[in-house]
Amino acid sequence: MAGTSLGGRLYRQIKRHPELIPMISFICLGMGSAGLYLLRLALKSPDVCWDRKNNPEPWNRLSPNDQYKVPHPQLP
Repeated sequence: MAGTSLGGRLYRQIKRHPELIPMISFICLGMGSAGLYLLRLALKSPDVCWDRKNNPEPWNRLSPNDQYKVPHPQLP
C-alpha cells in the first residue's frame, strides 16, 4: 500500500464500488460551488477591501441611495 498515490487509490475504489461515483461527484460539485461562491464574495462584495493604499475606506463612496444588500420581498 505504501507508494500508491491518492488518485490511484481512489481509482481502485471506484472500480471496486461503482456506487461511489454519484457521491464523489456531488461532493466535488459542492466543493466547487463553495469555492466559486467564496471567490464571488471576495471580488464583488463592497465589504471586502483589497486595496488599502488608494481607497482605505471604500464604504464612504456609497451614497445613501445605493443598494448593496438584497431587498426583502414584500409580504402580503
